[in-house]
Amino acid sequence: MLTIARLETFSNEFVCFVRVTAQDGSFGWGQCAPYNADITAAIFHRQIAPWALGWPVAEAAELGTHILTMEHKYPGSYLQRALAGLDTALWDLRGRVAEQPVAALIGGRPGRVRLYASSMRRDIQPDLEAERLARLCGEQGFTAAKWRIGAECGADRDQWEGRTEVIIPTVAARLGQGIDMLVDANSGFSLPRAIEVGRRLEDNGVTHYEEPVAWWDIDATCAVTEALEIDVTGGEQDCDMAQWQRIVAAPAVDVVQPDILYLGGLTRTLDVARMAAHAGLPCTPHAANLSLVTIATAHLLRAVPNAGKYLEFSIEGDDYYPWQRGLFEGDPFRVTEGHIEVTDAPGWGVEPAAAWLAQAGHRETSTEGYAPSAYNRLYHGQS
Repeated sequence: MLTIARLETFSNEFVCFVRVTAQDGSFGWGQCAPYNADITAAIFHRQIAPWALGWPVAEAAELGTHILTMEHKYPGSYLQRALAGLDTALWDLRGRVAEQPVAALIGGRPGRVRLYASSMRRDIQPDLEAERLARLCGEQGFTAAKWRIGAECGADRDQWEGRTEVIIPTVAARLGQGIDMLVDANSGFSLPRAIEVGRRLEDNGVTHYEEPVAWWDIDATCAVTEALEIDVTGGEQDCDMAQWQRIVAAPAVDVVQPDILYLGGLTRTLDVARMAAHAGLPCTPHAANLSLVTIATAHLLRAVPNAGKYLEFSIEGDDYYPWQRGLFEGDPFRVTEGHIEVTDAPGWGVEPAAAWLAQAGHRETSTEGYAPSAYNRLYHGQS
């Protein structure tokens, strides 16, 4: 039985890769959620790695539950972000040992995944946004595109006055027939304003309305969903399974959007997808940057029965996401006719770039010479 012998992090402020090595030398790569990732790496070695040492590789679900139980005083986002690094690395390790892609391990198979071109910008004029989305759809074959409205957590404050009213018809008219249209409000509106904007979206042929109101306000989200015909979507920020049960039971949204790395890994995301499938809700996960989250989400969409119509695919380059450059060997994000390929390569099918790892901060927790923190010795009895 393979057990975990060594856990390493390679991190900077934006990205934290995790390598998990079993006692026989087999290994797998995962990633914690991005941003402030150096902080997440510290949490990983203090509150995740000590519980994982000696644990069977095949028992990722049980290990995740055990860690969250033992660290019950820390139910917030950072612990889940750190757990995601462990969970995704264990799935990669299992795939490498079995010589199968993760998609196959969870009941799916390799193949193409349809993408939607996802804009992250609000500092762009409506006509320029319309032009670049139309151009990218033409050049790369995207058949769906998303743009931003309102202001992030804006409480009805637009990015600049009147932008929402202008950008909706401008982009919709430019994309025209044959392109599925999505928008993201990023919790930008009050309930009345969200419904007003939603009707404007319906009139312009938009079919996906993401986070119209404050994401934490389930009652308001339910009210928007009930008032509109357009698909109301959300859930990227939610990392608590009890909250997910409430979201699905309501249902608060028409489409669930968990984020694999925010939620704590593929294992917990599969639980949300199954919960949603039982309620008849599709799952179109959040994957807003070209790191492991997009790769892992592609594998998930090749496997779950309630997979949404497309995978989020960021169109932003170095000016917005400079930290994305050079993360992986090769070109795992190559777009062909608006699709990305989940290959038959073992695990996630990707390798962190050696040059990136060489400049990252490195830290290790292993069974050889492990010394628990004072807190873990005093309150968890670790030795």
